[in-house]
Amino acid sequence: MKLPDADQTLMQVWSEVVHDLKTAIGEKSVKAWISKLGIVGYEDGVLKLSAPSNFVRDNVLSRFSSEIITAANSYGYHVKYINVDVYDSNNQDLVTNTDEHDDVKSISVLDKRFTFENFVVGKPNEFAYAAALRVAEDKTSQFNPLFLYGSVGLGKTHLMHAIAWYVMRVHPRKKVIYISAEKFMYLFIKSLRFKDTMSFKEMFRNVDILMIDDVQFIGGKDTTQEEFFHTFNDLVDNNRQVVLSADKSPSDLEGVENRLKSRLGWGLVADVHPANYELRLGILQAKSKQYKVDIPDEVLEFLAVKITSNIRELEGALNRIVAHVTLVGRDITISVAQEVLSDLLRSNERFITIELIQKRVCEFYSVKLSDLNSPRRLKAVTTARQVAMYLCKEFTTKSLADIGRKFGGRDHTTVVHALKKVKNCIEHDRLFAADFEILAKSFES
Repeated sequence: MKLPDADQTLMQVWSEVVHDLKTAIGEKSVKAWISKLGIVGYEDGVLKLSAPSNFVRDNVLSRFSSEIITAANSYGYHVKYINVDVYDSNNQDLVTNTDEHDDVKSISVLDKRFTFENFVVGKPNEFAYAAALRVAEDKTSQFNPLFLYGSVGLGKTHLMHAIAWYVMRVHPRKKVIYISAEKFMYLFIKSLRFKDTMSFKEMFRNVDILMIDDVQFIGGKDTTQEEFFHTFNDLVDNNRQVVLSADKSPSDLEGVENRLKSRLGWGLVADVHPANYELRLGILQAKSKQYKVDIPDEVLEFLAVKITSNIRELEGALNRIVAHVTLVGRDITISVAQEVLSDLLRSNERFITIELIQKRVCEFYSVKLSDLNSPRRLKAVTTARQVAMYLCKEFTTKSLADIGRKFGGRDHTTVVHALKKVKNCIEHDRLFAADFEILAKSFES
């Protein structure tokens, strides 16, 4: 059996299968294993997948085969078993151009869709985009390291892949490695176990560009941090470019040594803010052009308003709708979108609390939650505190006194002053107003 329009439909359905597996096996397992798989094909009851390494393939086959089969069959397939080949995905390519080490052959896998040309730029991500493009074009490692940070699903990985694709196209002789922090740690531990640390060092210290994703995962891993520290220093000292990403700024990384935090902030630190409505709509419009399905503007606008959590979830919502109508043959309408995405829409209609506002404001302004409750009067802290108070008044029903108590026991007059201060800044400071708009729109339901 082979479904019609196999390539397009199968990619859409695989996206849905991955989404469903978050419930079946948990988000951590999906991120650690399933997200590393690529979809290759389906025929005669066999679902063909690809994996970046034998290690991933073996774990997937031994631990998650039945769950993958069940999820795929819920979309009309009749999968009897799955076949996982090491690195054979038509959507991914090997980055590094060296065959000196077996692990290198499967270490750097890139998505062909993640290029600068396919990255939708808006105010929340324009600085990170410009920084990534400059690093890709730069021959002098002026910004070293480049450190990208922001919440999950905002485009950090896309930008890192885009740098790699650009460099490989313009400078094909350069050696580039893109790897997750978890994989870096796994390979280092493996080299210790087999007493082959020299091969590990040669692999990572003889590249032109080293990119490590999700650096926060080395927090608390002292031995890995030590090796990473020396690798980092060796590359930077020799004018080799380092690009890193994490969910927090270098200074806020938990379990990371201070000397390493200091070095991570040496170069250029660029944060990727949550997408505002205009950027979310632009992303949906760009992605909808990839499908051979008519998607009405009102449906795209509906999704842009309702799915505010992150870009990855927004694109997943569009994939689910297109997969559903392609398989069932229904027209795409807002009512169909509401039906297909009922669970996702419920999760995005979360109740807005003072705690949620404080957390998001701290992430936006890169300050600590404890600072909001402290007497500290640094400009960055004061601004974040006043903006958080203003948003609490706008998006909750709490009284001024209640809001003040949540900010270190301050009285209502302090909150009144904060409201006036923020209102004045919105009216007279265009940069402040633009930042505030990004934050405010992140709370849209």
